[in-house]
Amino acid sequence: MTETVAVTGGNGRVGRNILRHLNEAGYRTVDLSRGKRDEEHSDAYLTTDLLDAGEVYGSLAKADADAVVHLGMLPTPDVTPGYRTFESNAMSSYHVLEAAGELGLETAVLASSFSAIGGGFEPHPITVDYLPVDEAHRLTPSNPYALGKQTLEVIADGFARRPADRPRTITSVRFPWVVDDEMARETFVEADRTLSGLRDSENFHTQRNTLFTYVHVSDAVDLVRRAVEADFDGHEPVWVSAPDTSAETPTREIAAELFPDAELRGLGDGDYAPLVDTTKATELLGWEPGWSWRQR
Repeated sequence: MTETVAVTGGNGRVGRNILRHLNEAGYRTVDLSRGKRDEEHSDAYLTTDLLDAGEVYGSLAKADADAVVHLGMLPTPDVTPGYRTFESNAMSSYHVLEAAGELGLETAVLASSFSAIGGGFEPHPITVDYLPVDEAHRLTPSNPYALGKQTLEVIADGFARRPADRPRTITSVRFPWVVDDEMARETFVEADRTLSGLRDSENFHTQRNTLFTYVHVSDAVDLVRRAVEADFDGHEPVWVSAPDTSAETPTREIAAELFPDAELRGLGDGDYAPLVDTTKATELLGWEPGWSWRQR
């Protein structure tokens, strides 16, 4: 039974919310971060360089954790050289999974990203074979950040094939843009969120390349907790998304105008159905999104 959860990168915005949510659910939490010491959001704090295999092992051992949530990676690709960005995603994940396996942790949850599919920070338009995309869609990343996220998932696949010395349950969560209440107010009060209006915005390329997905932090942390509590055997990537798009233009119009070559495989109910299919998260983890900007 999971009683203690170590969270790497717990100093970050999403990490702090995950720590709080896990504490409220009755778990003891330990924050493993290399930044400024912050003991306000967890039961314990261990300064840890996540690119140092020995420090990762030592901190997880000292934490006496039953599960680990690995968020402690660079959040964007624009602040460090490419090799450092890739290293942050790939090598830290390897160190976490290796240490977790050696120490007998049953569960690991990894922060993958929308970028793994070849969207997000890519300079060129996203390649979409069909809509809505699901976990079976091919991955076509090219930038160091996205390649690191894809590699993270490949590493998790490899650990899952080991007969022993690995977490029994590994989940890679493909996060889109995660908004909190303040960010939602700043973003969704824009006067024109129709496709024509969004085309004039400076971040239209990014919104198109992430299929106009987002998720509220309350739904994101709920999915992470469910992944901590999951008991399947192996590694599974899962998408997480709000129940709608971030645009005012109906989804079918967006698909027809921006992704005319993509096969439509049954968009969800409603005019603004998401372009990411979260059915697997529902079936595997019992999770469903509840927060929509249209209801606020």
